[in-house]
Amino acid sequence: MLLQRTLTALLLAPLVIALILLTPIWLFAPIVAIAFLAAMWEWTRLSGLKEVAPRISLLVLTAILFALCWYALGTIGWAAVMGIGVAWWIVVGQWLRHFAFGAAPTRENCLMKLGAGLLVIVPAWVAVVSIHGSGENGHWWTLLALFIVWAADIGAYFSGRMFGRRKLAPTISPGKTWAGVYGAFVAGALVTVAGGMMLGVEGGKLVGLLVLSVLTVIASIVGDLLESLMKRHAAVKDSGNLFPGHGGLLDRLDSVFAALPVFAAGKLLLGL
Repeated sequence: MLLQRTLTALLLAPLVIALILLTPIWLFAPIVAIAFLAAMWEWTRLSGLKEVAPRISLLVLTAILFALCWYALGTIGWAAVMGIGVAWWIVVGQWLRHFAFGAAPTRENCLMKLGAGLLVIVPAWVAVVSIHGSGENGHWWTLLALFIVWAADIGAYFSGRMFGRRKLAPTISPGKTWAGVYGAFVAGALVTVAGGMMLGVEGGKLVGLLVLSVLTVIASIVGDLLESLMKRHAAVKDSGNLFPGHGGLLDRLDSVFAALPVFAAGKLLLGL
């Protein structure tokens, strides 16, 4: 399984990097929107929505929200959406403490989870477009945000395998350990320092960026746990089977969805 996951990652990573570095914002935004809509399709399944027509309707609604956000590009509304995204992940932290909340397959819980999907995906899209369009180095800042999440994921995996004893959230994701969390912090910090220096960040702002990396990694872990919670409620192993060894698109983007608003908001506050 590790070999299959590695080969899939080696195939996908260059495509994602090329998309970030080579596309202008007007092309980058709709391509990412399509990928995020595909993840929303998987989210509707995890939420318990079975009928195709309502699932398509929710995708249309999400696309409309993307379009409205694009129309408001650069306004205070963008910062507000990112702020909503950050606040949402704080709320999710409380949800994770109550595993059974929303677990029953009722209509009310389904609607709640569908609404949660909008709060996960729309602010993440606004955040990544905001980072990508933030000046001449926006492409590289976007890449740094993803590298932090990827490094944290790799650091957590190997640190957890080597030193993992104490479970992080056994009822939600039995494989995650506190040792993995510490490994994620270290890996994310190393990437942040290297990337920040390459982008010309120094002094107090580099320290601030390092603090932001810790918050970004925390958010990525919360995002991963939320999707794990959704899958346990839905009694499925993966959100889909699009990528061999990796599951569905949502399985690959869960951490990213949570990390992007936090990183974008922190970058804005730091004046980077």
